[in-house]
Amino acid sequence: MEVFHREALAADLASKVLFLAPTSASGSGLFLAAPRRTGKSTFLREDLRPQLEKRGALVVYVDLWEDRRADPGDVIVNSVRAELSRHDGVLKRLARSAGMEKVSVGDMAFSLDKVGLGDGISLSAALAALSDETGQVIVLIVDEAQHAITSERGNDALFALKAARDELNSSRHKGLRVVATGSNRDKLAMLRNSRDQAFYGAPLVSFPPLGRDYVAWFCERVALAASLDVDSVAALFDRAAHRPELLGSAADALRFEFGLAPAEVPERFAGAVEVQIKASNDELLRVVHSLTPLQSAVLKVLAKRGGDYAPFEAATLRDYQAVLQAASPEGEGRADVPAVQQALIALQDKALVWRAARGVYALEEASLAELMRQHGLLDTVP
Repeated sequence: MEVFHREALAADLASKVLFLAPTSASGSGLFLAAPRRTGKSTFLREDLRPQLEKRGALVVYVDLWEDRRADPGDVIVNSVRAELSRHDGVLKRLARSAGMEKVSVGDMAFSLDKVGLGDGISLSAALAALSDETGQVIVLIVDEAQHAITSERGNDALFALKAARDELNSSRHKGLRVVATGSNRDKLAMLRNSRDQAFYGAPLVSFPPLGRDYVAWFCERVALAASLDVDSVAALFDRAAHRPELLGSAADALRFEFGLAPAEVPERFAGAVEVQIKASNDELLRVVHSLTPLQSAVLKVLAKRGGDYAPFEAATLRDYQAVLQAASPEGEGRADVPAVQQALIALQDKALVWRAARGVYALEEASLAELMRQHGLLDTVP
C-alpha cells in the first residue's frame, strides 16, 4: 500500500533526537503527543525510523497498543530481547557476563529469559552490550507510552530504561535515546511531570498534524469519477480532526456507488465525510448513553474536571450526587466511595476511562470531553 511520507519532518526530528548538547534536556527522552488515528504510528515506522537508521542509529520500536492484554513491562522487555537475538556477538557478551565461559549461541546454551526486570541481566546491561557490540547509538521508540504506567511492571520497565539511558549516555558507550509517543497529552505528561517519574523533565511537544500537503497527495490518488478540490477537502479534513481514515472511508463509499455522475462527486464526497464524522461520534455517544446513572455521573465529572479530577474527594462525591439528582430528582442512587470505585472499573472495561497504576484517572479518548460538551452532557456538572 502506498504511504504518504513526511521526509522533511522525519529528517529534522531525527537530527534533533540524535543531537545531544551539554545544556539540553533531550537526553532525558523526547515525548511526542498526537491524537489517535492521525498518522503518528505510520510516521514513526515509515519515516522516522528510516531517517534514524540512515544516520547510523539502531532503532528498537515498541508498540504498547498492539496487544493491550499484555503487560506493558513485558512488551518492552520482549522487544529488547527480540533485538538482542539478532546479534550473536551481543549474546556471547551477555553469556560471559552471566558467568558462562564457554558459549554456544546456536544450541541456545544462553537463554534471553535471563534479560529483564529484577534478577538476571538488567535492561541497562543488555542495551549497553548491544550498543558496544554494534558501535551504534540506540533509539528506543515507545508508541502509546502512557500505557506503561498502567501496571507496576510497566513502571519498573520505565525506570529500567532510565537507568539504561543514564549508563549509555555516559562517555563509556555510544548512547541511548528514548522517543515516547502518546495519543493523550495529559496522560503522556504523567511520565515526565513529577520528580518521582523516570523521565522527569523530558521535553513534551505536540506532534504536527497532517496538513494541506497530505490533502493534495490524497486528492491526486483518490481515483474517483471526478477530481476533488484541495481547498474543499482540506476544510473537510479539519472537520474530521485530521484523521486520514475518515477521508479514505468516504472515498470508498463513493467508489462503490455505481452510476454516480462525475458532477455529483464533490458534493457527495463532502456528504460522505460528514457521515463518517457523525458515525464516529455517534458510536462513542452510544456507549455513553448506555451507562448506568452513577457511571454516567462519574464520567461527566471526570470529563469536566480533566486534570483536576480527584475521584474520591468529598467535593467530587458531592458533584456526582448533584449530577444524579439532576438526572432523576426522585432517584435513589448514592455516590459513595465503593460505588464510585465500581463505576470507574466499569468505565475502564467499556474503554471510556484510563487508569494509571498509582490511581490517576483520565478519559481514554481526550476528544470525548468536547463531544460530550457539544451535546450538553456536561451541563449538569457543578
